[in-house]
Amino acid sequence: MSATPVVSPVDSHNPEKSELIALLGASVAELTAWVQQQGQLSYRGKQLHEWIYQKGVRSLSDISVFPKNWREEIAHIPIGRSTLHYRTVAPDGTIKYLLQLADNQIIETVGIPTFGEGGKGPKSRLTVCVSTQVGCPMACDFCATGKGGYKRNLAVHEIVDQVLTVQEDFQQRVSNVVFMGLGEPLLNTENVLAALKSLNQDVGIGARSLTVSTVGIRDRIRQFAQHHLQVTLAVSLHAPNQALREKLIPSARAYPLEDLLSECREYVEVTGRRVSFEYVLLAGVNDLPEHALELAKCLRGFQSHVNLIPYNPIQEVDYKRPNRDRIQAFVNILKQQQIAVSVRYSRGLEADAACGQLRASNN
Repeated sequence: MSATPVVSPVDSHNPEKSELIALLGASVAELTAWVQQQGQLSYRGKQLHEWIYQKGVRSLSDISVFPKNWREEIAHIPIGRSTLHYRTVAPDGTIKYLLQLADNQIIETVGIPTFGEGGKGPKSRLTVCVSTQVGCPMACDFCATGKGGYKRNLAVHEIVDQVLTVQEDFQQRVSNVVFMGLGEPLLNTENVLAALKSLNQDVGIGARSLTVSTVGIRDRIRQFAQHHLQVTLAVSLHAPNQALREKLIPSARAYPLEDLLSECREYVEVTGRRVSFEYVLLAGVNDLPEHALELAKCLRGFQSHVNLIPYNPIQEVDYKRPNRDRIQAFVNILKQQQIAVSVRYSRGLEADAACGQLRASNN
């Protein structure tokens, strides 16, 4: 019987990529069906699943529990793992990886460890920031990712591989995954949904430990809500009014803030899950007291949480990070207005691995 590997879901915008095949991203049931197509007994599917997801095997020829003759026969079939192109470690323990894909495109992923008491104890949590596209088409003015342009969507195996890569390097189970790397996840919804399922069911990461971030694409949040996932939705807001948001996020011109917030409210109603709003603080641009009051007005009565992210510098623009007093004043106003808020100081700043600094380059 001829080998017919499981086909990894491909980019709907690039159907010519349909020849890309990989076993990574397939469920135990799909892998079982595949091994049976090869004339093997069904229990080989569970073995294959374990070697791919728990042992992190990179070649079918290395699965020692398989018969030698069969291993040689299927050795050419790709599991779907990437190649490490570049790795750098920041002083805070954050590690940035540039990964080379089968078509030689480069993507970036980040491993972010959380240490114990006083920052000196053992690593208690490991978060991975994954990419969903090669580049990004959104071109947000303050973000390095969009400066390099957009190439293509990532396939399911290319997303899941990032988590396995970080897990192997840290020799620690990943506890949280945030879809906040290169790209706009909701422009690659089909593959992102499949990757979420695989990370949850195959890799074993709890659904509530998975976060999908979006700038906001018309109707996509509404569609995402229909899947009733227990994941966290994070919406990159960055401005409390339409005029300012258009200056920072070009795509906002086609998707008014009022419409975006309406869709987010619908998401809360459908899923029962609150929305997390990301807000990058840019000194003198969107961090003034009037901005905080305007933001509070937008979100009043909303089941939500605001993550304030002090700006992380990039070479292409001259935005500045607000000082701590300005940041705290913004926080205080939101709290006075009964808005749930926290400040997220990004990790990996020195390695250009922080929020807004990601780019598929080691320059």
